[in-house]
Amino acid sequence: MGIYAVKTTASQERTVADMIISREEDEIHAALAPDSLTSYVMVEADDHNVFDRILDEIPHANGVVQGESSMAEVEHFLSPKPDVEGIAEGDIVELIAGPFKGEKAQVQRIDEGKDQVTVELYEATVPIPVTVRGDQIRVLDSEER
Repeated sequence: MGIYAVKTTASQERTVADMIISREEDEIHAALAPDSLTSYVMVEADDHNVFDRILDEIPHANGVVQGESSMAEVEHFLSPKPDVEGIAEGDIVELIAGPFKGEKAQVQRIDEGKDQVTVELYEATVPIPVTVRGDQIRVLDSEER
């Protein structure tokens, strides 16, 4: 059993993965279409020969990369990264959700355990710290750069 990379049309990775799994082939065990991997779907299968049968019938599937991948090469796709990764204290951010959507703020504190960031709004008359989830902000300017 190995992990194979199936070439796909750009932006069709999830569609191809869903179609491969929906075929219910006994030789195919799993399909993975990570957002960070463009134009490829990782498929766990018993052998390479199963793709000769099914890829002609799946639109947007363009073939299989020669050779197998190991679990070590794909396991970083399996664990989610925290939303606050890449954010540092002092960064300038924009709130992209919630009641302060569109406001700019400066990061004051980061709580990686809870995946939350405490920011101070720029436009506020009185500086009030606001705690938001890490997925509700976008970094505009980082002091680390």
